[in-house]
Amino acid sequence: MTTRTINVRIPEALYGQIEELALATARTKSFLAVEALKGYVEHESWQVRDIRTAITEADAGDFASPEDVAATFAKHGA
Repeated sequence: MTTRTINVRIPEALYGQIEELALATARTKSFLAVEALKGYVEHESWQVRDIRTAITEADAGDFASPEDVAATFAKHGA
């Protein structure tokens, strides 16, 4: 796997926590940082995917009908 380097400034307290966790788990700080970033990116990427899907649907004219919108609002008490 090819890797790239980034530099990140983090609060000293967080650095200490990462250092403690690295020692406790026999992992490197880099490993922990990569795992944390992968988890964050995976967790947040759904939003970008859903927005792109919605734009594609809107560009194709695929909108909810007024009846569908009214039924959704009625279902949720709005």
